[in-house]
Amino acid sequence: MSSTDRIPSREECDELMAKYCMLPNIIAHSLQVMRVSLAITDNLKKAVPINRNLVIAAALLHDITKTRSLKTKEHHDQSGGELLRELGFARVGEIVKQHVILLDFNPQGKLEEREIVNYADKRVMHDRIVSLVQRVEDLIQRYGTTEEIKNRIRINESVICVIEKKIADSMTVDLDSAIQRIQTLFP
Repeated sequence: MSSTDRIPSREECDELMAKYCMLPNIIAHSLQVMRVSLAITDNLKKAVPINRNLVIAAALLHDITKTRSLKTKEHHDQSGGELLRELGFARVGEIVKQHVILLDFNPQGKLEEREIVNYADKRVMHDRIVSLVQRVEDLIQRYGTTEEIKNRIRINESVICVIEKKIADSMTVDLDSAIQRIQTLFP
């Protein structure tokens, strides 16, 4: 790991969220995405090597430029990834870039941090944990301004279902049970 690629601490993530003026509702969403990510990460089989700190940072910062994108209409996944890379957090930035759509997804490959964060984001609507079906319907309602966009969301849903199976197969407990536990801890 070079000096231009490190993982920010939890405190640094909090500072970055404040510095880039993340709205309170976006912070609440990001915290819930982190919790879902950890429900997965903390229940993986021993043979599945995942960097927990990388998952935490990427989950917390996945929407780092979302607030400003509401005005600029920029693609917050791309601008957020680029910002984090420029700040010296290249691996976190790469995950952030792929939290909307995964690139080069390999269903048979080893489970990766980017897949966990991407999936966790799809299970959190605003600050509530929901089913994939509920979240996809929400995405279509909010962003499906054209048939092309609606179709892209539906295609991405099929990839998310494959990611879900990959995650579930890598866990020592039932995926939904692990996620349900979060709702009892953080209602």
